[in-house]
Amino acid sequence: MATQSIAQLFDLTGKSAIVTGGAMGIGQAIAFRLAEAGAKVMIADIDQKAANQTLNHINTSGGKAKVIRADITREADAKSIIQATIEAFGRLDILVNNAGIYPASPVMQITEDMWDKVLNTNLKGVFLCCQAAAQEMIKAGNGGKIINIASTGSIQPTGVMAHYDASKGGTMMLTKALALELAPNNIQVNAVAPGTIRTPGQVREIELGVTNSLNVSGLEQNKPSTDISGEQMQEIVEGVYSQLAAGLPMKRVGEPDDIARVVLFLASNAANYMTGTLLLVDGGKLLL
Repeated sequence: MATQSIAQLFDLTGKSAIVTGGAMGIGQAIAFRLAEAGAKVMIADIDQKAANQTLNHINTSGGKAKVIRADITREADAKSIIQATIEAFGRLDILVNNAGIYPASPVMQITEDMWDKVLNTNLKGVFLCCQAAAQEMIKAGNGGKIINIASTGSIQPTGVMAHYDASKGGTMMLTKALALELAPNNIQVNAVAPGTIRTPGQVREIELGVTNSLNVSGLEQNKPSTDISGEQMQEIVEGVYSQLAAGLPMKRVGEPDDIARVVLFLASNAANYMTGTLLLVDGGKLLL
């Protein structure tokens, strides 16, 4: 027989969570959902201004959150995130490793610096935060949840993003390795693999690609770089998303909250017997 109601299973009241990269996009949506479920949320991000906007939204909506500016590629910062959470909320129950970067580049144009930056952020940073969080969870003896944001690139190449795909493939295997080692401590480690999700960061990448393409075209024609209005850029971006949606079985591009709801499930008691798992949230993208 069920020992907890549906409401009780998804109630995070009394728990505290960290969301790295929680200022915008998927991370922001995750922070909103965890706070809505009752968790106290530490928003860790390198963009403190944007993080403060997310903080204000949570606090004015009746939730509780704090912000720490941190660079997850630095071990000292990863430890500081954990320490700040303990000082603010008294405990750590949930870590969501969402922070990541995804600069598009053909493999032959990826520089050593670009490779290092992507791997340091998307893989090393995840490891550092996992290690620091697990140390605290083991010390407290209450178990915990670690949720890593991977990608469909963990399974299938994205195209012109070899460095990103390598980092996310590593994240998936790191998730499994940690799940195996931390299971005796009642720490569940799982991952979510988003497909095509419309985020502010992705929109910027599309806009940058358009701008660079226009500049290259201008140079090839020995003309000044072409200016483009905000309205024209918006039309181009919407066209890109329409094409992406048309190529998906569900015929729509995902929203950050599509990922946040799955993260909430993994963070809840409903997922207590799951560990080392990758959940695809891709609108059927990998079915093709």
